[in-house]
Formats: sequence, structure tokens, C-alpha cells
Amino acid sequence: MSEKLVEVITSAMEDIKAHKITVMDLREIENSICQFFVISHGNSNTHVSSIAQLVEKSVKEVLSEQVFRKEGYRNSEWILLDFSNVVVHVFQEHVRNFYNLEALWADAKITEIEEA
Repeated sequence: MSEKLVEVITSAMEDIKAHKITVMDLREIENSICQFFVISHGNSNTHVSSIAQLVEKSVKEVLSEQVFRKEGYRNSEWILLDFSNVVVHVFQEHVRNFYNLEALWADAKITEIEEA
């Protein structure tokens, strides 16, 4: 089920032109907080917010699932959407570079989605 959720999330991100979509498979990492991270970034506060909103809407429409917890819409520099087994991070690029989750979780299997 988590794989299907990741597909819906990445598809929504591609549709709205999110940048550098990255899927991190954390299932083999001991004590990880979820099974997958899906990370991307946008060009502005508006773009970041729009990416997160479309992800929420697409997951609800396709899988009838609601986000368990969400944070960051107020300033839209880093929006986190927690779907329990899949956690979505939508950043502004400079914030993504600062926190560098890909390096922090470097033991994960990392897949980058090619931009169209």
C-alpha cells in the first residue's frame, strides 16, 4: 500500500512541476520513523503550498486517504505531510539545501524522479 501512496504523491508532484522529486526508501533502516520519505522543492511560497495541496487532494481522490498530520503551511518554506508510513517534505530550495535530508538519511535507498 505504501508503494501505491508514493506513486500517487510523486505523480501529483510531477503534475505541478515540483523540482528534484526524491523518494527515500527507509524500510531497511533500523528504527526509521516511516517507510518512505518523498521530498521535493518549489520556486516560491505559493509553489510549495500548491505542491502540498495537490498531494493532499490527489491522495484523497485516488486512495481515499487523509493526511494524518501536516505542518508548515503558514510560511510555506517547509511543508510536512505525514501519511503515517509515508512522510512528504516540500521545501523551498534554500531550506532543502540547508537541512539536506538526503545526506542525513544517506543509508536509505534513494530514487530521483527525472524532471520532464
